[in-house]
Amino acid sequence: MSLRNFTKRNLFPFLPMATVLRSLLHFLMLLYVSNTLLGLAQDEDQFIYNGFNQAKIAEIHPNGLLQLTDLSNNQVGHAFYQVPIKFNTASSLSFSTNFVFAMVPKFPTEGGLGIAFTISPSRNFTHSGENWYLGLFNRSSNGSPANHILAIELDPSSNKAFGDIKVNHVGIDVNGLKSNESAPAMYFSNKEVKNISLDLLSGNPMHLWIDYDEAEKLLNVTLAPTTISKPDRPLLSTPIDLSQILLESMYVGFSASTGGVSSYQYILGWSFNRSGSAQSLDVLSLPQIPRQRKMKAKPEPMILAFLIAVAVFLITVLGAAYIWRRKKYEEIREDWEEEYGPHRFSYKNLHKATKGFKDTEVLGEGGFGKVYRGILPSSNILIAVKRISHDSRQGMKEFVAEIVSMGRLRHRNLVQLLGYCRRRGELLLVYDYMPNGSLDKFLYSNENPNLNWVKRFRIIRGVASGLLYLHEEWEQVVLHRDVKASNVLLDAELNGRLGDFGLARLYDHGTNPQTTHLVGTVGYLAPELTKIGKATTGTDVFAFGAFMLEVACGRRPIEVRELPGRVSLVDWVSECWRKEVILDASDPRLEGNYVVDEMELVLKLGLFCSHSMPEARPSMRQVMQFLDGDAKLPQLPHDSAFGAFSSYGSSDFMSFPFTQASAPSMSTTDSILKSGR
Repeated sequence: MSLRNFTKRNLFPFLPMATVLRSLLHFLMLLYVSNTLLGLAQDEDQFIYNGFNQAKIAEIHPNGLLQLTDLSNNQVGHAFYQVPIKFNTASSLSFSTNFVFAMVPKFPTEGGLGIAFTISPSRNFTHSGENWYLGLFNRSSNGSPANHILAIELDPSSNKAFGDIKVNHVGIDVNGLKSNESAPAMYFSNKEVKNISLDLLSGNPMHLWIDYDEAEKLLNVTLAPTTISKPDRPLLSTPIDLSQILLESMYVGFSASTGGVSSYQYILGWSFNRSGSAQSLDVLSLPQIPRQRKMKAKPEPMILAFLIAVAVFLITVLGAAYIWRRKKYEEIREDWEEEYGPHRFSYKNLHKATKGFKDTEVLGEGGFGKVYRGILPSSNILIAVKRISHDSRQGMKEFVAEIVSMGRLRHRNLVQLLGYCRRRGELLLVYDYMPNGSLDKFLYSNENPNLNWVKRFRIIRGVASGLLYLHEEWEQVVLHRDVKASNVLLDAELNGRLGDFGLARLYDHGTNPQTTHLVGTVGYLAPELTKIGKATTGTDVFAFGAFMLEVACGRRPIEVRELPGRVSLVDWVSECWRKEVILDASDPRLEGNYVVDEMELVLKLGLFCSHSMPEARPSMRQVMQFLDGDAKLPQLPHDSAFGAFSSYGSSDFMSFPFTQASAPSMSTTDSILKSGR
């Protein structure tokens, strides 16, 4: 006994025996193959196949899987037991069979036309018609009593011509495809005591039992997943007299077909018994179904058009968002900036660091623009970002070169310039963040605690040390050009650090600075600047003198009093010195709590630095020697001229074309920056 498998129109043709010798050889071959099957038939009325791998017949998968159809459309496949079974004899017509099948569809919800377990008087279905007839009938033979065919159909489709109840059903067919009885594919759960639906096209193996009891003339069909045992209740239970249908000699097997859509249709194992209950299949030893990647059903044209429209819309929106985002963070980058890479910050990072430059992050505001507090997202380092407006690219290369050069300055009393960023209409300078803000807030704001004299003197000395480094100790001479209390920032320990190098100018030692632009802040400007506008280290010393007096006296260099006009702090301290009551100029908030010698030194040194004649002023090295006590401050003659008003009348000073700040000082930056600080 053996199986023979065909694809296409007929998978098991009957082979006629031409001669007795040929018949004998064929019989011996059949006998040999049947003795090597996994399940041997005990007699001609029963057999079992837990997979078909030992049948050694074409079209069987290497793992023993019997395939009825593949993914070809309009295909028919048959597989029948080679030897006919004796049914309608003197013995009982009762029989039992069970098999495991699987349907793996080409598309997730659409597959072939189904599988039918068939008992037929012949294995030759050459004259079967369209595939809708499951390869068993044709248009004229469908429903004819002469067919003598019993079929149990497993139908994932629905054909109104055959009276199908719905898709995904099981039916009992006699002589045609109009079922005597049918039901949706489901099984009774003994555990949950209810029916549970099954999807024939799920691709999962399923178990079907067919049992006929001649005494009761009752045909039972039971369906279940392979993971459970046979349910207690059948899916179909139909009274039927098979003695009117089955002939004496009948073939048992399977028929399957595909239509406009297809599926793999497999039989994994099969057991049959003509005279009793069929043996149970060993489900765990059955061959595995090849895992196919299921193809998606082709979308309808309208759906496809809609999906294309949605895709175009999304691409447009995403493209616009991308362009907007690029514009939002767009920067100006030129080839010459490549060498300054480590000093260049991305605008995107600075934008995130300052929370989008929110007003809540503003630390201060001046002529240049606002200064923002920020936290770099990559390192959580606190920074201060100054936004400077500019409307020209002229001289920007030289300006950035000087900024980067000043970024190399390293001194404990200088605020570190970390780098820069350029974008549309603005330049951003990035500094170390000073948690205690600027010194002027401590001198003039009631919100901050008053600075005692020890801290003030330390701040004065620290700023002097920073200026000495700029003027003499670095590789180039750096003119700060805007020394004042608001540009002195305090770190966590209230140490003074000179910052804001937006007006600074560099030149080599032993050469003369070329800057001729009047920049700075009223009250800190040396008188010679009004003549030639040329900044030198002496002009920085003059501003530092005004700064010293500001810290010691707690007053701004220029203040508006009740009387018309402005009163110069240098003039007022100078007047106290001439009256020999110079300590009266000290900040009254100190309430006399200071070292007298230090206070007197600071006030006199402030006047010394504020001398109207540049050559009479000390250098920053001499200033440090006086503050450290390494040199004695010389006596100042009472007829000395101090301050900006000494050589020029107040009316001349009041005619200066600025009040708080002027344009940037670098020789190329007056055309770059709109306003200065």
